[in-house]
Amino acid sequence: MAGGTISFFTDMLQQIAERGRSLVSGGRVEPRSAEALAALAEDLLSGVGEATSVARAGDLLAAYAAAPLPVRRGFLVLLAGRFGPVEERIAHAIEAYAQAPGPRMAMALHLAAEPRRQDLFRKLNRAPGGTLALVRMREDVLALMAEEPALADVDADFRHLFASWFNRGFLALRRIDWTSPANVLEKIVAYEAVHRIENLEDLKSRLAPPDRRLYAFFHPALAEEPLIFVEVALTREIPGAIAGILAPARTPVSADDATIAVFYAISNCQKGLAGVSFGSFLIKQVVEELRRDLPGLRTFATLSPVPGFAAWLRRTLADDTDPALSKEERAALAAHWADGFETREPAREALREPLRAACATYLARARGPSGKPLDPVARFHLGNGARLERVNAFGDLSEKGLSQAAGTMVNYLYDLDTIERNHEAYAERGEVAISGEVRRLAKGTRALTPARGTPSPDARSPEREAAKESG
Repeated sequence: MAGGTISFFTDMLQQIAERGRSLVSGGRVEPRSAEALAALAEDLLSGVGEATSVARAGDLLAAYAAAPLPVRRGFLVLLAGRFGPVEERIAHAIEAYAQAPGPRMAMALHLAAEPRRQDLFRKLNRAPGGTLALVRMREDVLALMAEEPALADVDADFRHLFASWFNRGFLALRRIDWTSPANVLEKIVAYEAVHRIENLEDLKSRLAPPDRRLYAFFHPALAEEPLIFVEVALTREIPGAIAGILAPARTPVSADDATIAVFYAISNCQKGLAGVSFGSFLIKQVVEELRRDLPGLRTFATLSPVPGFAAWLRRTLADDTDPALSKEERAALAAHWADGFETREPAREALREPLRAACATYLARARGPSGKPLDPVARFHLGNGARLERVNAFGDLSEKGLSQAAGTMVNYLYDLDTIERNHEAYAERGEVAISGEVRRLAKGTRALTPARGTPSPDARSPEREAAKESG
């Protein structure tokens, strides 16, 4: 019923846009300059009728999408410079509030201070496909922001609006299986950001067996576009390596016999929604779904990558005075941590404990400029109330796993009895919940901070890192 209602309104908006477009441009998408795109934006803000407004919004979005990157860049810079708050309007509102302070005048001041871009984005959102087009536009903003600092204001407006438009109340959780529509399955393959899906057989092995689940969040305005999805393995023990999870020839476990749900990959699908948090909601709702369908499940854990570990370890090895590594660990790493170590059994044995200890120290002690854990995946799970449970040497010996984490993976445990307490301790005091085993491995009793000027996941972009994976 809900889907039919959405379809009805979508069709109606499409008809309105088409009728309006016949009045405006005949539906032709012609090459435009950045100035011409800005002129279209001014026209859209001029307050025309609904049909014409929807048509102009569609024309502007189509022209933007068809423009080459330099034109899109120029238009976004114009958005930053010309479509901010109107200073005269703010001054009048401030004067009016000073003369008659109160809730009504405060609201008038709030509205006067709103950048014109926000009204523009709302009008663009009315066009058919407008929401997805704006998400794509923000992808350009994020990609260009380092070179065009003024775009930070445009990004702030996007984040403000997206936080409301993609509120948890609008999201629908759907289980994706082998019988799901082909276009959705294609997007799962394309968006998998943690453990690449090689082919259809690989995809089927993650969806069809009785001990596999995949859940995704969808938004009604983005129809068949998943926002974020999580892959789940049902097991009888917490795994320490990904190879067994992904092995095509493994023997499936009966879902009714499983006692553990392992979140082994979480992929954010829309780069333009970076910084709009869905992951915590996703995990909590998936846990609820699994507990309802499979009451025999007792434990909820992850098998997670450690994307910043290898880079941190190289920097730490280069500094002989860094207390994060013992003398013995430095010697073992210097002697054996080299390309191909994973194929040499003596090297593996010599590195197993030093890598576990170093990774435990990195996750439990290393901090970025924000004071939060340096590792983006750790920030996600620990911030959601999970406990750092176990460090696994040689958990991921793929090329990506070796380059990012020296092959190491970790387990975070979602203990339902302590999630809220852990979350509050992390949010209020920066405390990291870790198991006794990890505590024994980790060095020191205080946080380790990167040296001044040292690059870190914090310094690059927390949103960009979190968009890759959080499970």
